[in-house]
Amino acid sequence: MPQKNTRLGALLNNRCPTCYDGRLFNAPAYSLNRVIDMPAACPVCGEDFMREPGFYFGAAYVSYALSVALWIALLVVLTCFDLWGLMTFSFFDDVPFFLITGVVLVVVLMPLLVRLSRSIWLHMFTRRR
Repeated sequence: MPQKNTRLGALLNNRCPTCYDGRLFNAPAYSLNRVIDMPAACPVCGEDFMREPGFYFGAAYVSYALSVALWIALLVVLTCFDLWGLMTFSFFDDVPFFLITGVVLVVVLMPLLVRLSRSIWLHMFTRRR
Protein backbone atom coordinates (compact mmCIF):
# COMPACT_ATOMS: atom_id res chain seq x y z
CA MET A 1 0.00 0.00 0.00
CA PRO A 2 1.42 3.42 -0.92
CA GLN A 3 2.41 5.89 1.78
CA LYS A 4 -0.50 8.06 2.86
CA ASN A 5 1.58 11.24 2.36
CA THR A 6 1.42 10.76 -1.43
CA ARG A 7 -1.53 11.53 -3.70
CA LEU A 8 -2.11 7.87 -4.53
CA GLY A 9 -1.76 6.86 -0.89
CA ALA A 10 -4.25 9.49 0.22
CA LEU A 11 -6.68 8.41 -2.48
CA LEU A 12 -6.48 4.70 -1.57
CA ASN A 13 -6.58 5.36 2.19
CA ASN A 14 -9.61 7.67 1.90
CA ARG A 15 -7.78 10.76 3.11
CA CYS A 16 -8.29 14.45 2.38
CA PRO A 17 -7.07 15.43 -1.12
CA THR A 18 -5.59 18.67 0.20
CA CYS A 19 -3.68 17.78 3.37
CA TYR A 20 -3.53 13.96 2.88
CA ASP A 21 -4.23 13.58 6.61
CA GLY A 22 -7.93 14.10 7.41
CA ARG A 23 -10.34 11.19 7.05
CA LEU A 24 -13.01 11.31 4.33
CA PHE A 25 -15.47 9.08 6.18
CA ASN A 26 -16.78 9.08 9.75
CA ALA A 27 -17.31 5.33 10.27
CA PRO A 28 -15.67 2.04 9.23
CA ALA A 29 -16.52 0.77 5.74
CA TYR A 30 -18.60 -2.18 6.89
CA SER A 31 -20.78 -0.12 9.22
CA LEU A 32 -23.47 -0.55 6.59
CA ASN A 33 -25.89 2.15 7.74
CA ARG A 34 -23.06 4.74 7.61
CA VAL A 35 -21.08 3.66 4.52
CA ILE A 36 -21.17 7.10 2.89
CA ASP A 37 -21.34 9.22 6.05
CA MET A 38 -18.81 12.02 5.43
CA PRO A 39 -17.97 15.14 7.40
CA ALA A 40 -18.83 18.43 5.67
CA ALA A 41 -15.19 19.52 5.79
CA CYS A 42 -11.78 18.07 6.55
CA PRO A 43 -11.21 17.99 10.32
CA VAL A 44 -7.51 18.86 9.78
CA CYS A 45 -7.34 21.53 7.07
CA GLY A 46 -10.99 22.54 6.60
CA GLU A 47 -11.24 21.50 2.90
CA ASP A 48 -14.91 21.43 1.86
CA PHE A 49 -16.05 17.88 1.07
CA MET A 50 -19.62 18.88 0.21
CA ARG A 51 -18.95 21.03 -2.86
CA GLU A 52 -22.49 21.37 -4.11
CA PRO A 53 -25.72 19.38 -4.02
CA GLY A 54 -25.31 16.27 -6.13
CA PHE A 55 -21.51 16.53 -6.36
CA TYR A 56 -21.03 12.83 -5.67
CA PHE A 57 -23.49 11.63 -8.34
CA GLY A 58 -20.50 11.53 -10.68
CA ALA A 59 -18.88 8.98 -8.40
CA ALA A 60 -21.45 6.48 -9.70
CA TYR A 61 -19.57 6.44 -13.03
CA VAL A 62 -16.33 5.74 -11.20
CA SER A 63 -18.03 2.99 -9.19
CA TYR A 64 -19.32 1.46 -12.41
CA ALA A 65 -15.81 1.48 -13.90
CA LEU A 66 -14.41 -0.15 -10.75
CA SER A 67 -17.11 -2.84 -10.88
CA VAL A 68 -16.38 -3.58 -14.54
CA ALA A 69 -12.66 -3.79 -13.72
CA LEU A 70 -13.49 -6.24 -10.92
CA TRP A 71 -15.49 -8.47 -13.29
CA ILE A 72 -12.66 -8.41 -15.84
CA ALA A 73 -10.10 -9.22 -13.14
CA LEU A 74 -12.24 -12.16 -12.01
CA LEU A 75 -12.40 -13.49 -15.58
CA VAL A 76 -8.63 -13.14 -15.98
CA VAL A 77 -7.95 -14.88 -12.64
CA LEU A 78 -10.28 -17.78 -13.42
CA THR A 79 -8.78 -18.16 -16.91
CA CYS A 80 -5.25 -18.14 -15.47
CA PHE A 81 -6.23 -20.76 -12.89
CA ASP A 82 -7.51 -22.90 -15.77
CA LEU A 83 -4.29 -22.43 -17.74
CA TRP A 84 -2.16 -23.32 -14.73
CA GLY A 85 -4.21 -26.45 -14.10
CA LEU A 86 -5.46 -25.36 -10.67
CA MET A 87 -9.10 -25.67 -11.68
CA THR A 88 -11.24 -26.30 -14.74
CA PHE A 89 -12.88 -23.16 -16.10
CA SER A 90 -14.41 -22.36 -19.45
CA PHE A 91 -16.31 -19.11 -19.82
CA PHE A 92 -18.98 -20.62 -22.05
CA ASP A 93 -19.45 -23.79 -19.98
CA ASP A 94 -19.19 -22.31 -16.47
CA VAL A 95 -21.38 -19.22 -16.80
CA PRO A 96 -23.33 -19.84 -13.55
CA PHE A 97 -20.10 -20.30 -11.59
CA PHE A 98 -18.67 -17.08 -13.07
CA LEU A 99 -21.85 -15.09 -12.37
CA ILE A 100 -22.34 -16.35 -8.81
CA THR A 101 -18.67 -15.76 -7.95
CA GLY A 102 -18.78 -12.29 -9.50
CA VAL A 103 -21.99 -11.25 -7.77
CA VAL A 104 -20.75 -12.46 -4.38
CA LEU A 105 -17.45 -10.62 -4.91
CA VAL A 106 -19.18 -7.36 -5.91
CA VAL A 107 -21.65 -7.53 -3.00
CA VAL A 108 -18.91 -8.20 -0.45
CA LEU A 109 -16.66 -5.44 -1.82
CA MET A 110 -19.41 -2.86 -2.51
CA PRO A 111 -18.80 -0.71 0.61
CA LEU A 112 -15.12 -0.47 -0.32
CA LEU A 113 -15.92 0.28 -3.97
CA VAL A 114 -18.39 3.02 -3.05
CA ARG A 115 -15.87 4.68 -0.76
CA LEU A 116 -13.03 4.34 -3.25
CA SER A 117 -15.18 5.83 -6.01
CA ARG A 118 -16.08 8.84 -3.83
CA SER A 119 -12.42 9.28 -2.93
CA ILE A 120 -11.35 9.13 -6.59
CA TRP A 121 -14.08 11.60 -7.57
CA LEU A 122 -13.12 14.09 -4.87
CA HIS A 123 -9.40 13.76 -5.67
CA MET A 124 -10.12 14.44 -9.35
CA PHE A 125 -11.56 17.86 -8.52
CA THR A 126 -9.24 19.00 -5.74
CA ARG A 127 -5.73 20.40 -5.87
CA ARG A 128 -3.22 20.27 -3.11
CA ARG A 129 -2.53 23.72 -1.69
